[in-house]
Amino acid sequence: MSVRVITCVGAAVTPHLDDLARLRIAVFRDWPYLYAGDLDYERRYLAAYAQSSRSVFVLALDGDTVVGASSGLPLADDGEAFQAPFRERGMAVDTVFYFGESVLLRDYRGQGIGHRFFDEREAHARRLGGFACTAFCAVEREADDPRRPPGHRSNDAFWTGRGYRRQDDLCCTLSWTELDDTTECEHRLRFWLRPLDA
Repeated sequence: MSVRVITCVGAAVTPHLDDLARLRIAVFRDWPYLYAGDLDYERRYLAAYAQSSRSVFVLALDGDTVVGASSGLPLADDGEAFQAPFRERGMAVDTVFYFGESVLLRDYRGQGIGHRFFDEREAHARRLGGFACTAFCAVEREADDPRRPPGHRSNDAFWTGRGYRRQDDLCCTLSWTELDDTTECEHRLRFWLRPLDA
């Protein structure tokens, strides 16, 4: 497979937003998110990122098809749900560059694209300047959740290898509708941090 990786800053990603919305829904249907998907919500979520002139999207394309994407923006440009845990810990939100997500179709995994997503976003944060660390959050599930697929491997080793550390005292709560459900429920997401100059 020949995949090219491009970077879009701010509103430059606008032509790809519908493709990104569909991609996020497709990937987040799987464990551990089990996200039922809402195209209108996805469009609003992604458009908010695109409105920040300091945001970045790193896209993986096979031909003209978007098969993977990752995003990031200064935490100060993101919503209160993501900022509040940092304020409560006494961290200045304007020193944190936040990574929204990395999503990649299964057939394209294991080719180094995930590392490229992190490399490009970290480089963007350095170019902007003024950030002490990068951060992202990931949903947490109970170890004995019966919906966990047999043999599932978490991304923890990958993230740790990138220099990120799980923050036991830093989490947020987001709501979404899971597969085979009709109402939103709350989910806890744990933050991982890495000093930008590491």
